[in-house]
Amino acid sequence: MSAIEKLPVDNGLLRFLTCGSVDDGKSTLIGRLLFDTKAILADTLHAIERTSQKRGMEAVDLSLLTDGLQAEREQGITIDVAYRYFTTGTRKYIIADAPGHEQYTRNMVTAASTANLAIILIDARKGVLTQTRRHSYLAHLVNIPHVVVAVNKMDLVDYAQDTYEKIKADYLAFAAKLGIDDVRFIPMSALNGDMVVERGERLDWYDGPTLLDILETAPAAHTEHVEKFRFPVQFVCRPQDSANPELHDYRGFMGRVESGELTSGEAVTVLPSGRETRVKAIELYGERLPRAVSEQSVTILLEDEIDISRGDMIVKSSELPNVTKQIDAMLCWLSETPLDPRRKYIVRHTTRESKAMLAGIDHRMDINTMERQPAEKLAMNDIARVTIKLAQPLFTDPYSENRGTGAFIVIDESTNNTVGAGMIV
Repeated sequence: MSAIEKLPVDNGLLRFLTCGSVDDGKSTLIGRLLFDTKAILADTLHAIERTSQKRGMEAVDLSLLTDGLQAEREQGITIDVAYRYFTTGTRKYIIADAPGHEQYTRNMVTAASTANLAIILIDARKGVLTQTRRHSYLAHLVNIPHVVVAVNKMDLVDYAQDTYEKIKADYLAFAAKLGIDDVRFIPMSALNGDMVVERGERLDWYDGPTLLDILETAPAAHTEHVEKFRFPVQFVCRPQDSANPELHDYRGFMGRVESGELTSGEAVTVLPSGRETRVKAIELYGERLPRAVSEQSVTILLEDEIDISRGDMIVKSSELPNVTKQIDAMLCWLSETPLDPRRKYIVRHTTRESKAMLAGIDHRMDINTMERQPAEKLAMNDIARVTIKLAQPLFTDPYSENRGTGAFIVIDESTNNTVGAGMIV
């Protein structure tokens, strides 16, 4: 066996979201994934076994692995977004378990914003519900590229294929109206483990992959199409060491590559100044790299001395973003205090901030009926198409093309609280 053949398989990190109506089994599904992939520590398993016994349950309640808040365990529902991490040996995963209740829409939007795949659970007894449509809309809104519809609790309908096929047809009709293209379906019983990690013996009429098979082969973020290079500057590194004269002229620009990749020697443009130069070197922990790639935190050195500070952006000269003082966006309002059109807010976009005011609300989405409604203000959990005017220019891309430079948050000047999250259209 060659050295290459001995290398472990790594399919990259996959962030995925579980969502659906209340009591569809989201937390149980995640618990089953963790249990069957042997990602649970022994002491954690013993703890939930004891809790399950206290409740008089014969089997282990796997939902306890994710419903960590005391209020969640008391009510048997998910309130906050629960994040869990596990690995199968061939891939690392970050799971976000989103709450099902409508009043926690803001929590789901937060969880969905970084996911590359969404698992939408449907109770086989209930079919496609309003909350199913709502969560599908939200997943589509935040541009999650892959959707898996898991028809759960098949054990409660005697694993009937016709029930599964009807739900599949209903969802496809809805998805076509919404414009969701990439949808896969899978029947399962999270409680018993059928078609989650193991196939089980009671769904022999289904010849498709298990849920874990789908997760293992799903494309990772930044791998499906060529992305433009975006590097928001976080910090300007100017070492002060009189004993080392070589560091006197050192000027490194530190940050995280939001998207794309950059090679040493390439022509770049610095925004907002518009000055052009070339990359002298790319460094990571003091070592020179031939290139920088997405989600990598590096230091970039340039050939020319250019005045650059935090909030500026380095891009390839051939791939300029929009430089604008006005943005059109879908805005989710997160605060209990309604949006006040007369107030000034702060918009934070990548590492840049600008004072901002609402210029207008085009419409508010009723996420239960998918209808557009007129609106003069926004309350908590409202989602609307808005126009925002900015005091300082931002360097943006449409959210559908680039999540990193297409997203922003809105901050209350007086409290410094995050009150809104937006996606540039």
